[in-house]
Parts: sequence; C-alpha cells; structure tokens
Amino acid sequence: MFEIKPWNPETFRQQTRRSTLIIAVLFIVLAMALSTLAVMVLGEPGGDNFRYNLGGVIAAVVLSAALMKLKFWSQPWMAAAVYGWQLKRSLMRVTNVMHQVTDAVAAGNPSAMKLLRFYHLGLSQMHELDANSSSHAQLVREMDQHKAAMQALGLETEQTRLHPEWLAALKTQA
Repeated sequence: MFEIKPWNPETFRQQTRRSTLIIAVLFIVLAMALSTLAVMVLGEPGGDNFRYNLGGVIAAVVLSAALMKLKFWSQPWMAAAVYGWQLKRSLMRVTNVMHQVTDAVAAGNPSAMKLLRFYHLGLSQMHELDANSSSHAQLVREMDQHKAAMQALGLETEQTRLHPEWLAALKTQA
C-alpha cells in the first residue's frame, strides 16, 4: 500500500538529481570498462569491434539495472527517487482505470470518491515536487469541487493511502 508522505520540493529535486548523477556516472564507467575489456579480450587490433563495444554497453545496462534493484534501491541516498517512482506508479494505476473511477464517482460510490481524492492529492504532490505549477493550477479547481462533494457526503478528505481494494472493486465492476 502506497502512502503519500510530505517532501520538501527543493530537497526532493536536489536528492533526485544527486541519485540520477550517481547512477549515470556508474553506468558510464561500467559501459566504458566492459566495452574496453570486451575489445581487449575478444577484439582484433584495427578490426571492426563494434559488436564488442555494443556488448559491453548492453552488459553495463543489465549490470546497472541489477545493482539498482538489488543494492541501491534500499539506500538512503535513493529515497527521494524511489518515492517519486512509487508515487508515479501509484498514480498510473489509478489513471489506468480513470474512466471507471469517474463513472463510479458520478454514481456516488464512496470508494471511488476516496480513490479520486487520493489521485488528486498524489497528482498535486507530483506537480509540486516536479515544479510543474501550470499543471497544478489546472488541477486545483477540480480538486476543490471534488473535496466539497466528499465533505457534503461526510467522507474523510485526507486520503493519503492507495488502498488496493479500491482498485480491485472498480475492476470487478467493469
């Protein structure tokens, strides 16, 4: 279950830039080293060694992905990037069923209304973290209208957790 957590946008962007730079430098070093090694071991002096260079780059991609998943994902310096990825992934899960969400909200389904509120809060945070103020301004009116509708029904408006059962209920209605 994903939960929206408060992040300082400047700190978030600084940390994600740093982790991106670390991963990019790691990939470049691995690609150069593995390509050079492949050419030294398997290549021909003065020959066409493109396939060995390409093989080194492909091996660097695979090794970088494995290091990301197995080693770096849980490191403190990756926390902001991991959170951003999880936030966007959670929002995408809702986006994938948005037509069902909007239909269920129109029908007054409380779970769908909570799900849409989570989506609005998550999208708002994503825009804030990414410094995307123009998209956020467009979202505010819709968020306020939906929040007012939830309050009128007596529903809790602080929906900071994505409950998988909300999504499952929508999928079974389809």
